Amino acid sequence: MWRDNEPYEHLERNQVTNTTDHDQTSLSANFDALGRISPCGFSAGLHIRFASPMIYVRTYDEAWTKLYDENAYALRDPLVFWGLGVKGHTRWSAIKLPDPFNILGQAQTFGLRYGAVISYGPITSRSIVGMAHHEREFTDDEIVAAVKIVQNLHLAAEPPTALTRAQIEALRLLADGDRHAAAAAKLGISESAFKARLQSARVRLGARTTAQALKKAREYQLL
Repeated sequence: MWRDNEPYEHLERNQVTNTTDHDQTSLSANFDALGRISPCGFSAGLHIRFASPMIYVRTYDEAWTKLYDENAYALRDPLVFWGLGVKGHTRWSAIKLPDPFNILGQAQTFGLRYGAVISYGPITSRSIVGMAHHEREFTDDEIVAAVKIVQNLHLAAEPPTALTRAQIEALRLLADGDRHAAAAAKLGISESAFKARLQSARVRLGARTTAQALKKAREYQLL
């Protein structure tokens, strides 16, 4: 169901969030911190909207992630169900939801024997993070630290909530196939003014190009 982003050291190349350079540093630093707490890796789905996260990063064993994806376990995973139904944190061992596909049991064969799951944010834009350990349960202090990291990740990846009417008009005309001069004429403004609107939309969306801005605006359901 979900697809991984590029390795988080290079999120700026393939990321669908409104992130400034400061946010990029924050994302990378917090993913690094989460990795240090999770000796068997982690799975982080940030801002899940319409059943898909805007950022999805995993560091679990590649064989396990391959098996997980091939069997569409994200649709059946009790950890995901728990995270969508509850906002908070818990250890895997405390989750009593049905696991008819024995997903947690299969994970143990890849070293993911103990773990914790953290769910943060509103149900309309929730972040869910799972973290694994091969030797023991996570301590209370480790979980508290992980909760803070997840909160930081959620905030750093926060997408924009709206564009101005002028920005939406400019992007829609381009999406419909108009060139700059034609779009400006339809709006009754100069071409330079039209380009300024596009520039402001790119800044608001954290996009480097107009094509990227269009892609993000669609993904955020802003157009």
